[in-house]
Amino acid sequence: MGVTYFKRFRMEYDLAGGLFPEPRVPNDYVASRWNHRLLEEHSETKFNSFRFEIDANVFPCLGNLDGCRRLMGDISGRPSFLPNSTILVAHHDHQTGEVDYCGTIQAIRDPQNRGSIQNIGVTPGHRGYRIGTWLIHHAFRGFITEGIQLATLEVTAHNTKALRLYERLGFQITRTVFKAVEVAFA
Repeated sequence: MGVTYFKRFRMEYDLAGGLFPEPRVPNDYVASRWNHRLLEEHSETKFNSFRFEIDANVFPCLGNLDGCRRLMGDISGRPSFLPNSTILVAHHDHQTGEVDYCGTIQAIRDPQNRGSIQNIGVTPGHRGYRIGTWLIHHAFRGFITEGIQLATLEVTAHNTKALRLYERLGFQITRTVFKAVEVAFA
């Protein structure tokens, strides 16, 4: 066994300065606030969003469905959990009637009264429709309702698409951290 380190950026968004405009997404997408009955859908969406991404290496629980279930249970069971900032997005295919859950975001209140985004995931087939931006916008509205004026998140430095999104929305890098991960060497 060995250890590898992943560079991550802690980022902040000042909600006191205002909220970015709500993005337009296609009409066949619907966002829903947290409901404990949707824990499985959040978990599956998180798994389908992260399983082939670098963050599944940084946080191995994201690379398997049971790990995502445990993570969703842990996040939603915290006293600091913010249900109004935890959103699930579904795509409704009006021709077939099928529903495909394709986006999820979860948030907690940290000890400094900041809104801390835990995970943002969009499944590969639904990327490019501004779903990630829409999820963040909905989470921020929940933060504002809770009186939270500062939002935070962490992003793996190699996740350049996510990093560009956060910077475009107005997040600022406030700190660089390194996440140690045990890896097996063959």
